[in-house]
Amino acid sequence: MRILIIGEGGRESALAAKLQKDVRVTKMFFANGNASTDAIGQNVHMSEIKELRDFAIKEKVDLTIVGPEAPLVAGLKDEFKKHGLKVFGPNQKVASLEGSKAFSKKFMQTYDIKTAKAVVFDSYNEAKEYVQKHEYPLVIKASGLAGGKGVVICDTVEEAEATIHDFMIRRIYGDAGIRLVIEEFLQGFEASIIAFSNGEKLFPCIPVKDYKKAGNGDKGPNTGGMGSVAPSPEFTAEHSADFEKNILAPTITGLKAEGFSFKGIIFFGLMVTKNGTYLLEYNMRFGDPETQVLMALMENNLLDVIMDCMNGKDIELKFKDEKAVCLVMCSGGYPRNIELGFEILGEDKVKHSQLLYAGAIKKGNKIVSNGGRVLNIIATGATYDEARKKVYEDALPVHFDYSFYREDIGKF
Repeated sequence: MRILIIGEGGRESALAAKLQKDVRVTKMFFANGNASTDAIGQNVHMSEIKELRDFAIKEKVDLTIVGPEAPLVAGLKDEFKKHGLKVFGPNQKVASLEGSKAFSKKFMQTYDIKTAKAVVFDSYNEAKEYVQKHEYPLVIKASGLAGGKGVVICDTVEEAEATIHDFMIRRIYGDAGIRLVIEEFLQGFEASIIAFSNGEKLFPCIPVKDYKKAGNGDKGPNTGGMGSVAPSPEFTAEHSADFEKNILAPTITGLKAEGFSFKGIIFFGLMVTKNGTYLLEYNMRFGDPETQVLMALMENNLLDVIMDCMNGKDIELKFKDEKAVCLVMCSGGYPRNIELGFEILGEDKVKHSQLLYAGAIKKGNKIVSNGGRVLNIIATGATYDEARKKVYEDALPVHFDYSFYREDIGKF
């Protein structure tokens, strides 16, 4: 089987590492890939949907797996389907559940999915007037795709007004911020649940804890994710029952009612409060760095899971009775002004963990940093402490100029 994986992060490296264990996979292509995928298959440098379509036709690709959200929101599945190409992921309409927070919030409200109260604004003046009368804190979100950065928790009216101005007038996230979702602030802890869809049913994986803030103790700016652990130690059986009843079940109902049948992934971004489990957002693809710990613990053959979903079959997901920890090593300045192009050293000294590249590429006989989140170090163990010890011991010899990482991933 010839597989094309679209994306260039640690998530794509984790999927590739899992799939390469299957003897049926004869060739893997990656657009655009990274240093890990370059060692597994063939990196191809293209991003336009028509280029990718033509490449998949030419190379007789049997299955395409899409990592990031942008190609799905742009309609890659729809274009590939016209030419008989199989894609594990939703079409453009269904991908709007991630591509438009306004669309997603309306879906949640329509189908009584447990979520924060919210109002959508297209008018700058109306949004500004609303926040002048609102209790604080509140949350302001750019409706469109903003690379995980278009969400601001505002503690004062001045912060809210400045955020609205940044999004709608300055357009710091382009067109993503010309429509806003302003919602109540929920206090609690976050959890991520990734579910596979076979077109009729959703099959959730174990819950994952993601570390979004750049600094220790959840300080600093939001990032794409500084690390993850699975299963989430905070997410109890009671939280799971609440999720299944008030979020998962009505989501399935809504998908069927809207005719949103798809074979792929739906990611539930959750906030657990003293009043129960709430849905913050949908993502319509694998999470990063959640995928890294899930692949480390998944006992199933990943290709079997995907193909069974593609064929509309039920699946039974199985995970090791262990703990997994993923540490993300980043470029200096991330998530703002990042330093790039530095040689990565010490990878050969990693003994007890899996090292996966993300924002790193081969340059001659060297591997150099090429993005904000440069590499992942993942380990499993009987306890969080055991997995954590492996990860941090193996992180010590790995180095590139200005690199940094959080020191509290998996510390409870």
